[in-house]
Amino acid sequence: MINKKLLEACNDQLNASMNSSFLYLAMSSYFEEVELHGFANWMRLQTTKEIESVMKFYHHIVDRFGRVSVRTVNAPSIAWDSAKAVFEQICDHLLMETGRINTLVELARKENDKASENFLQWFVKDQVEKEAISGRTLGMVKKAGDSQPALLMLDRELAKHRAPGPFDAPRERQSEKPLRFDVD
Repeated sequence: MINKKLLEACNDQLNASMNSSFLYLAMSSYFEEVELHGFANWMRLQTTKEIESVMKFYHHIVDRFGRVSVRTVNAPSIAWDSAKAVFEQICDHLLMETGRINTLVELARKENDKASENFLQWFVKDQVEKEAISGRTLGMVKKAGDSQPALLMLDRELAKHRAPGPFDAPRERQSEKPLRFDVD
């Protein structure tokens, strides 16, 4: 069973990850608005990854006989004026999230909860990867500066990444067939 302190901390992180998913979705919308569809695609991929994190915490809590506490999602800031501003915010946000994960690991150690400590190692590694990729992307955006051709080349590169599921749905509406259930 998960103890009360870790249950509360895991629920806090579950909700923080949900808030992150909405932040990344808002960033995707910004990039759609400014016609950088590859950047928008990449942000939808980040949204999907955050929802995966939410579900990992959900299952960890439930599997340890805890109750998931879903809270209100905070409306993200949507005041960006450039790709550089977005990626600077991403990098700052990731540093904050890394701090949250590290605090959770320390709490798991303090509470001698080996199962939670082991579970959290995936997030430790994931944060290292996210910080590296976002930092490199910010560096490329900074190098592109005001050069539209350079920014469009980066946009094309980011468009190559694919998010599974509903975030990668085609833009045009396809005719939908009604769901049918065969009952024997």
